Amino acid sequence: MARRTKEDALATRSALLDAAERVFQQRGVSRTSLADIAQAAGVTRGALYWHFKDKAALFNAMMDRVALPLGAELEGLLERGGDPLQGLCRHLREALHQIVHDEQTRRVLRIAMQKVEHAEELGPVIDRHIQMHRLNTERERQVFERAAALRQRALPAPAAQLAHGFYAMVHGLIYSWLLDEGFDLEATAAVSVQAFLRGIGLELALAATPAVADGR
Repeated sequence: MARRTKEDALATRSALLDAAERVFQQRGVSRTSLADIAQAAGVTRGALYWHFKDKAALFNAMMDRVALPLGAELEGLLERGGDPLQGLCRHLREALHQIVHDEQTRRVLRIAMQKVEHAEELGPVIDRHIQMHRLNTERERQVFERAAALRQRALPAPAAQLAHGFYAMVHGLIYSWLLDEGFDLEATAAVSVQAFLRGIGLELALAATPAVADGR
């Protein structure tokens, strides 16, 4: 009986997250109420509040379903042996492939990039975005420094500045592609990343750059 209750709770949580994706995409995050999501999921508001204390908690849980798999590869990147730049490019290749070929990932990223207004109730959502930005750029800074040391080369600018530039380039490509999918995201990213790395003296062999990806 307890197992069935747990399965029911997980099914309700999943239904709420699925409903949140649909309704957020249709109406925008600020214009969607928790009652709207509960109704779309076919559950009571009490059931929703049992799982999520507020809209921000629900939104962040929705993001976790796709954001955590995308970010997991970077967590131990600097702890492994070998060239961390190879690992960074492999991660980017796989993440872009997931964005292009997985409908749920595209839907959630469109919500995060196009449907979130900076309203007070979404403060934790904005805080999470800032935290992830800082975490990812810090990892990239360390990757660039380690890669330069392995190659015994001096970077042309502070690694932190290069990391912010790299992050902005990739983020901008994804944002632009999600607007209309009017270009080949994976191929364009491959060319752009290769050019960026060449420009800072950290060029990789072509086979190591994010050109064609394996599926998740």
